[in-house]
Amino acid sequence: MALYRYVKSAPVRPRRFRARRGTRGVSFLLMSFGAAILLWVVWPIVSFTLTSDSSFAQIIEPVSDNSSLSPVALAAESTLDFTNANVWYPTSPQKTVTTKVNTYTLSIPKLNIDKALVVVGGDDLTESLIHYGGTGIPGEYGTTVIFGHSTLPQFYNPKNYKTIFSTLPTMEIGDEIDVLYDGVAYKYIVYEMVVLNPTDLSTLEQRFDDSYLTLVTCVPPGTYWKRLNVKAKLKKL
Repeated sequence: MALYRYVKSAPVRPRRFRARRGTRGVSFLLMSFGAAILLWVVWPIVSFTLTSDSSFAQIIEPVSDNSSLSPVALAAESTLDFTNANVWYPTSPQKTVTTKVNTYTLSIPKLNIDKALVVVGGDDLTESLIHYGGTGIPGEYGTTVIFGHSTLPQFYNPKNYKTIFSTLPTMEIGDEIDVLYDGVAYKYIVYEMVVLNPTDLSTLEQRFDDSYLTLVTCVPPGTYWKRLNVKAKLKKL
């Protein structure tokens, strides 16, 4: 008479459960990847916000003119194309001026910016830096105001005018800015860095006791919330 022995085997998960486990793993990886990208994008903004009080000695907070705008007007302002220099200060538009030259170059050794093109009274910040029309001429009494576009510092390229001022917040007091205008070289030394509201027109104010230079870009990096002003004074030989 034959004897039989029955042995209970280990339970086997149905195929659908095994597939679901693998899907959960892929989902976790995708979520982790998405979170890493979000942190990569947000961190420069958070970092700037947390350190701006100590990095910039004077944070000026005037009453914003936006307080009188309607929600519709504010929404329209947020959709402006800030690669066009003419929309930065619509209440104080650039002046049409006649100068000996309408282009010159600017270099910032610390940021590896070498002979970047500056267009006097221009408007396209994707093609050059813009010398705001009506502000001072380099080397002369007054304040030269130059605008540059910026984006997240991860994309910084000193040869790309869309990103050229992305690392401008890393400038420090005492750093040098070189300007070559009409064949004459001028060296400016940074003496102050301030953050202003976008409606603050003090950026365009002129001082005639010496020759000054102000570089302007949007901050925090990758946003249009505020305006960083890097102010420099002509170095005497």
